[in-house]
Amino acid sequence: MAAAGAGIRLHPACRVRQEGFGLLFYDSRGPRLLFAETGTLLPSDFYGTVRGRDELPDGLTDGQRKALQKFVTQLLEKGFLREQSLC
Repeated sequence: MAAAGAGIRLHPACRVRQEGFGLLFYDSRGPRLLFAETGTLLPSDFYGTVRGRDELPDGLTDGQRKALQKFVTQLLEKGFLREQSLC
């Protein structure tokens, strides 16, 4: 989990692109692929800048928000996203 005063962003060694099913993450350190059935809920460039840990796109239902928060936690654990200072 991100520390207070820290945000998250896409790891520099990772790329993400929109596909018909959702997002495709590619980690060049592996190489590893992650297929995420997110549909259009999360834009591919959303974590191109530092975001707050609980910052998600507007207009989500509570269920969608909870599912994306769980997904973001998984991306952090797998190394596709990383913590970074908000400063």
